[in-house]
Amino acid sequence: MSFKLPKLFLYLLGAILVLNLLQAFFTPLIFDEAYYWHYAKELAWGYFDHPPMVALMIKIGNVFFNGELGVRFVSCLLSIGTFILLWLAIDNPAKKKYIPHFFALVFSMTLLNAYGFFTLPDTPLLFFTALFLLVYKRFIAKPSIILSIFMGIVMAALMYSKYHAVLVIFFVLLSNIKLVLNKYAWLAVITSLICYTPHFIWLYEHDFVSIKYHLFERPNAPYNFNKYTLGFLVNLVAIFGLTFPFVYYALFKSKSKDLFTKALLYLTYGVLIFFFISSFNRRVQTQWIIVVSIPMAILVYNYMLEYGKIRKWIYRLGIINIAIILFLRVGLIYEPLFPVHYETHGNKAWMKKIQSEAGDNPVVFENSYRNAPMYAFYTGKTSFSLNNIHYRQNQYSIDDSEKAVQHKKILYISKYLKKNKLAFPKKSGSIYYGVFIDDFESFRKLRCIVNDEKFELNDTEHSVTVYNPYKEDIGLSKLKFAIAYLNGSKQFQELIPIELVPENDKITQLSANDSTLFTFKLPKPKTTNLPKHFKMVISENDLPYGLNSNTIELD
Repeated sequence: MSFKLPKLFLYLLGAILVLNLLQAFFTPLIFDEAYYWHYAKELAWGYFDHPPMVALMIKIGNVFFNGELGVRFVSCLLSIGTFILLWLAIDNPAKKKYIPHFFALVFSMTLLNAYGFFTLPDTPLLFFTALFLLVYKRFIAKPSIILSIFMGIVMAALMYSKYHAVLVIFFVLLSNIKLVLNKYAWLAVITSLICYTPHFIWLYEHDFVSIKYHLFERPNAPYNFNKYTLGFLVNLVAIFGLTFPFVYYALFKSKSKDLFTKALLYLTYGVLIFFFISSFNRRVQTQWIIVVSIPMAILVYNYMLEYGKIRKWIYRLGIINIAIILFLRVGLIYEPLFPVHYETHGNKAWMKKIQSEAGDNPVVFENSYRNAPMYAFYTGKTSFSLNNIHYRQNQYSIDDSEKAVQHKKILYISKYLKKNKLAFPKKSGSIYYGVFIDDFESFRKLRCIVNDEKFELNDTEHSVTVYNPYKEDIGLSKLKFAIAYLNGSKQFQELIPIELVPENDKITQLSANDSTLFTFKLPKPKTTNLPKHFKMVISENDLPYGLNSNTIELD
């Protein structure tokens, strides 16, 4: 395996790097990037939605640059690294004759192109998947202690990028089941687990909040063929654009001629089958399957080198794909060229409009982990997302950002406030309204821990422990309690206030860093559709009811 790169390869790679850096500099942030920028303000071993790799990337980028380029700088480097790793994983000596064809293939893959400058968890996932496959290729050829340890570190880096990485590792190992008897493979696994231990500890300390949310708490919707399964099939086309028929034909024709090719096929088909099955339960997002771009790039390019007709078609259609993508990339910066309003458009001006009304006062957004960090990024001012029962938990639910808005005059912004003179219309068409609150006080971290295991809609008394994690006592007079009923898809149905009876009737407050025992009864729901789940929720100072318990199943 030669690590020397041809001059033409380096020229094209350099051109892409310059293009991506310019794009990163001039393109306003998308909402998820702003959210991950919020992550990076306080480095940790984990975050609510994802492992910490994306935050580390932004933190490193901010050492060298400010603004959007600081957020995206490391992504630009990793995307170039991904192309290099893919090239090195291909052994066919004929590849040097068809360097433009290689770039026409990989650069025309829509999300592989986009993640060349956007900073999302998928960017390091793609890079470390390519690195893992290259290291695995060397490993099966000649295993060693050093290579095993390095492969373990790479597997940990994969898992630190995104939880979907477990599929990459699983399907590659499944393709070579004899590895369960290989001492070098076990060394790699042990090394990986040791490296990943800090994140395991973080999960434990945060009550496995990420795992609970992704596997159990996330709301869903009833099965819809068009949105779910058909949507998944459309995504299979979208990630390759016009080249898709020839790309999938090349995949179908690729045969398992050695352990490495077998791993590529297992990984590709394994991920596709896994998410096809998942599509019968929930909507599969396009980026969830993007990881197949890595093994397919290797498989398809190898096939292109052997068959000239396929090579010509993928090259031609790839060039058209690239032209369309580059046009859209310009449209990310210059809105008139983009066919629809996109989230890179108008946010900077909108946040400045809000800041002109808020002044130096913090801004609290209702139910928006998207708007809150975007406001902080473009104004440099304090913001917070106040999440309630109509929304979901996120990083603002578990970090210390709530402290920054306590007992301050704040501007509260929501789509659900009554119309008033403080209106903030967005280019997308939605209108947000604002109201000032002179002394804001919230307790979104109060937790209701329901002690019973079985619940039916009857008059049975149940017990609940309310835990106050704050450093100050909280008077019960400031709190209201309710039951939020959810349907079978864990979507909010209705809210019914309840009375919590303290075990000690002399209790008037929740003591700091302490738990208080109460009893309650489940109220009869008013809706005709009987609920399947419920949450215990709390309103403090007449704010909208929060998200204060796990989702609990009704018998």
